[in-house]
Amino acid sequence: MPLALLALTISAFAIGTTEFVIVGLIPTIAAQLHVTVPSAGLLVSIYAVGVAIGAPVLTALTSRIPRKMLLVGLMLLFTLGNLLAWQAPDYTTLVIARLVTGLSHGVFFSIGSTIATSLVSKEKAASAIAIMFGGLTIALVTGVPLGTFIGQHFGWREAFLAVSCIGLLAMLASLVLLPGSLKNKQSAPLIQQLQVLTHPHLLLIYAITALGYGGVFTTFTFLAPMMQQQAGFSASAVSWILLAYGISVAIGNIWGGRLADRYGAVRALTLIFAALAILLLIFQFAASHSILALMTLLVMGVFAFGNVPALQVYVVQKAEHYTPDAVDIASGLNIAAFNAGIALGSLIGGQTVSRLGLAQTPWIGSIIVLSALLLVGVSGYLDRKKTAVLPAT
Repeated sequence: MPLALLALTISAFAIGTTEFVIVGLIPTIAAQLHVTVPSAGLLVSIYAVGVAIGAPVLTALTSRIPRKMLLVGLMLLFTLGNLLAWQAPDYTTLVIARLVTGLSHGVFFSIGSTIATSLVSKEKAASAIAIMFGGLTIALVTGVPLGTFIGQHFGWREAFLAVSCIGLLAMLASLVLLPGSLKNKQSAPLIQQLQVLTHPHLLLIYAITALGYGGVFTTFTFLAPMMQQQAGFSASAVSWILLAYGISVAIGNIWGGRLADRYGAVRALTLIFAALAILLLIFQFAASHSILALMTLLVMGVFAFGNVPALQVYVVQKAEHYTPDAVDIASGLNIAAFNAGIALGSLIGGQTVSRLGLAQTPWIGSIIVLSALLLVGVSGYLDRKKTAVLPAT
């Protein structure tokens, strides 16, 4: 794999840390800013909204900027957003900081996915995306537990200061490792960009992404308070639990990419979503028993983010077929769909916590994932139908 992928992975690590570190800090932020746990959980949704806006809109607006210059600029914006979070005196300022960092996230993964696939042969496309998104899983393994530890012992603001330092490192890595010869995709005329927004099959994939990813975040957003209040673990133990969970996620991310390369995106997603729906139901009953909760969580981690490479390579492949001059836009919309799912899942989770309690989030997440599984079946049927009529056309 090309060394340039390392720069993308480091940047993804920085972005993943700031995206997910909030999960471990929700109890601390809620206590220090004197807001409710669901209100603190909204910081996950706010970030996701920034990504959802930034991915398609800013990707289109920055289509003519040289790729290396854009990636470096995005990491600068990311760093500034985290510095703002570090200095945030109140909840409103923290919301603004999360929006700013979310905007940079959306564009980065939009163009990063297409850059990653352009650096390798087609048969390694999903693995290349898995390596880039591996930065997110490494963040779950090390960045999020470390950020949670910093937040619990030194204050949540210092956690964002640490992330700012990682952002600077990522910016330097982009300057040094990314080739200046990265080519921009040819800008699509407006009418073709609108086709990306309205093409039925692409919209179906976006719905799969939002529901499949969102179902996980119905529970994952409130994982820290669940493991404390239901499973009975201490606040300090949660950092170690997040570390173990992140290792499972890292394994699942690489495995998911290889699964998609070997068997295709549809078959990979069918297996992953089916297993994830079952595991969420098991977690519903295991969450109040510390050992069972931990064991179920570790297995669930293998599947929770294993769908990412398959989903992203699937939409890129379909966009190359349906809208070849707007692949970056299509990729950006799928990143938006990921984060629309995060926003949806965390909002549903927050409402569930407020109305029914923490204990009821897993089974609701399972239903959402099952709806994604049904849509995968529909998409696979459309793929087979199109393949069957090709010889006659």
